[in-house]
Amino acid sequence: MFLMLKKKDLISFENKIANLFNKAKIKAPIHLHSNNEDQLIKIFKQIKKKDWIFCSWRSHYHCLLKGVPQKTLEKEILQGKSISLCFPEYNIYSSAIVGGILPIAVGMALSFKIKKIKKKVYCFIGDMTSETGIAHECIKFSINKKLPIKFIIEDNSKSVCTDTKKTWSQKKLTYENFSTKYVYYYKYHLKYPHAGAGKRVQF
Repeated sequence: MFLMLKKKDLISFENKIANLFNKAKIKAPIHLHSNNEDQLIKIFKQIKKKDWIFCSWRSHYHCLLKGVPQKTLEKEILQGKSISLCFPEYNIYSSAIVGGILPIAVGMALSFKIKKIKKKVYCFIGDMTSETGIAHECIKFSINKKLPIKFIIEDNSKSVCTDTKKTWSQKKLTYENFSTKYVYYYKYHLKYPHAGAGKRVQF
């Protein structure tokens, strides 16, 4: 187990990034976290240093909790890489492509099983991504093949400017309130918009 940051550390970092963005110091898109610190800290207590993390464009907290130093992470964000943060030395990859990390995560988990490597993959996806075809296929394949992977669905009710349930004409998400060996769902309220820090920034 690696050193776990506290809730206040996560919030402080994200507030700093929001400030930098609003001051036009970050000349690329950012996707900020808020109000899901407790849930992520709880999840990451189960994750070992040797395990692999795959996540989407909103990944600042995931990187910090996986052990990426704050200064290293801030430098990458300032260089415009907020939506595609990858630190192989800390076993974490993110992608700005919707569903892009899913087959990669499954492929790595399959490799671990074939090679009998005792590592686990954790794949974080949003509520809209969880309803896509690629998500259903990857989750079904992983369950049926008994792969060492867990999918964490992070529901913030925001998919750019659309509502996931309205988009699919559903009263309930497919994996809503799931808690199994392979799928874990949690819901939180994001105070920020889908992208940015809430202010119009002129470069």
